[in-house]
Amino acid sequence: MPSQIPSFDVIRIDDLRLWAHVGVLEHERRDGQWFRLDLALHLDVSTAAASDSLEATADYSLAVSALQGLAAEIHCLTIEHFSERVFEVLESLYGVMPMHLRLSKCSPPIAGFTGTVSLERWRHRPL
Repeated sequence: MPSQIPSFDVIRIDDLRLWAHVGVLEHERRDGQWFRLDLALHLDVSTAAASDSLEATADYSLAVSALQGLAAEIHCLTIEHFSERVFEVLESLYGVMPMHLRLSKCSPPIAGFTGTVSLERWRHRPL
């Protein structure tokens, strides 16, 4: 008997570099800074795989363009809010589906700290 468990494949976009005006400090919002976005869209791509049809999958070029546009216009305090806006953009393109993202501030202005700070979030987490 075939399984009734849905098949989820993953389309990943990794290391999308975005210049955005996000941060608690005024100069972060005024001057902007680099962010890195890694995201995963969980969907069934079997129809696109069989038919070679772009319409049967999530065209990731649309996500890249839309997220570059979001980064160019956003001015907010937190990466939490920025991440919420990313989810909204993706849902406007592809509808409701399980998604996962990691949004990283590449050079947070913290004295003596040279690492990154990241936020990971799920939307409609698969069971």
